[in-house]
Amino acid sequence: MSRTRSVAGSAPGVHRRTLFAATGAVALSAGAGYALRPTDSEAVTGAAGAPDAGPAGDPSEAPAGASRRVPAASAPYTRGTTLAAVATARGSGYRRLGDGPGWARAVREDLASARTGRERRRTALAAFVQLTDLHLTDTQHPLRLEYLRAADVRAWRPQEALTVPGAVALVERINALRSGPVTGAPLHFAMTTGDNTDNNARSELEWFLTVMSGGRVTPDTGAAGRYEGVQNSGLKLYWQAGDSVRDADKQLGFPYVEGFLAAAVREVRSPGLNIPWYSTVGNHDALPLGTYASHGDSYLTDLAVGGKKLMSVPAAEAKKLQQSLKKDGDPRGAVFRDFLKSHARSVRSVTPDERRAPYTPREYVRAHLDPAVQGRGPVGHGYSTANLDAGTQYYSFRIADDVIGVSLDTTDPGGHYEGSLGAAQFAWLDRTLRENKDAYAVVFSHHTSRTMGNLRRDPARPGERRVGGAEVVALLARHRNVLAWVNGHIHKNVITPHSAAGGRAFWEISTASHVDFPQLARLIEVVDNKDGTVSLFTTLVESSAPYRASAADLSQTGLASLYRELSLNAPGARTGLAGKREDRNTELVLKKG
Repeated sequence: MSRTRSVAGSAPGVHRRTLFAATGAVALSAGAGYALRPTDSEAVTGAAGAPDAGPAGDPSEAPAGASRRVPAASAPYTRGTTLAAVATARGSGYRRLGDGPGWARAVREDLASARTGRERRRTALAAFVQLTDLHLTDTQHPLRLEYLRAADVRAWRPQEALTVPGAVALVERINALRSGPVTGAPLHFAMTTGDNTDNNARSELEWFLTVMSGGRVTPDTGAAGRYEGVQNSGLKLYWQAGDSVRDADKQLGFPYVEGFLAAAVREVRSPGLNIPWYSTVGNHDALPLGTYASHGDSYLTDLAVGGKKLMSVPAAEAKKLQQSLKKDGDPRGAVFRDFLKSHARSVRSVTPDERRAPYTPREYVRAHLDPAVQGRGPVGHGYSTANLDAGTQYYSFRIADDVIGVSLDTTDPGGHYEGSLGAAQFAWLDRTLRENKDAYAVVFSHHTSRTMGNLRRDPARPGERRVGGAEVVALLARHRNVLAWVNGHIHKNVITPHSAAGGRAFWEISTASHVDFPQLARLIEVVDNKDGTVSLFTTLVESSAPYRASAADLSQTGLASLYRELSLNAPGARTGLAGKREDRNTELVLKKG
């Protein structure tokens, strides 16, 4: 039975440890079952421990880890977190946002009792931030399924054109966080847990890597500076923001915003994260439209880069296609191809663009290794040339002296949006945890344990069995060093305790997306309570954008505010994605292994 206590806050620890070995996180293994070559394992610190170059390649720049070190007396920093304030809806109908009270921290004792006096004894072991389900979206992409909105109003979001300025505002918020809100420890890295892109398009991958590492992004494809998509189609099915047409969303109170589409495809600038960041792959990153195992399908690729876009279909036909997707009835996209061919006369002309082509898993890894997107590092953001050689997208890395991180690839190459692991990766995970049994482990993935029921074989490895979520939970529970499994995919905050015989236990921490309201990321601080227990403190954060949006403010910051407000009001949007009190700001207590 869950035993949850609320506390207004937690006092800082009086002891702190150096969070990183040497100057930053160091790669351990790249999913190939062997230690990396020196050129890979020294990705962060450079050869022989030399400081890594900063974003501009200046070797005199301070190492990434050292650049975030703070004095031992640093106080906890709660400003900008949901401990201090939370965006809260005002009024009815089309609602606006304003400042609301922060969320108190809940102490969860499902797996171990919280002992008194631990706040005076504890020592910080690690501190990092998780971003998930950014869904950076090329809204003009010809293969998008917006027309499913005819059957399900939730199939298209009015805020999707603003995913890039929204993500930049989240990067700005993370950069402004001076230290952990509980321990005062510096945040040494960020991890994205998948669905970084939306349509498996090269355009979106370029935007994601630039947003995270810094630079200029123009979220536009096709004709430069001219939007060509459903939002200037005149179709009442979609919010025609800059048109006087009385569309379905305006009937619900959505505003007329003059110049919205021109602003949405305008260049924005990202400062890039000022801490190292790592990347985990999700189904939308690995599969076209997040569900089809159609890499190499020339018909769909030609449509993706071509000049025809389907924007509306009858509701009955939209429902039939949507049901095929939900029931996992079309993993290779055969039904989808037939559907598109049957509606070939209904398409509209758009400007072709090769940048919309799908990318393969190998191209995804190679793009991360591009020096142009190194930012604060590490080189490859977890991935290495060993991944390219082995054809894998999983790896492990050193978080701190006593903590390792493990990033999994839970996408199923056979198709569909639910996931699983290949048997080889499952064995590698077991071996990695055993070989690092003297270090605590935090496991990262996109899918949750309950969304890993897709056991379809990998077309490239038809003889390899797939492993579901229940088996992964059982494996992690067998290793006493596993503290947490951190993931996303479900777009909702949920924290689940897992336990097994012999006192083995760990926490599964699932975090809401940044495309749906309330658009959150999560800080996680790991501490040794010096009483036979470990605590994981989770603290949610919002982007830096002001809560109050204005249709007259189409600046980069103004668009980020509008992005949040639109997500709040998206017709049919699920409520409760913030989770319950015990899924938000928490202290998760765990017995030492």
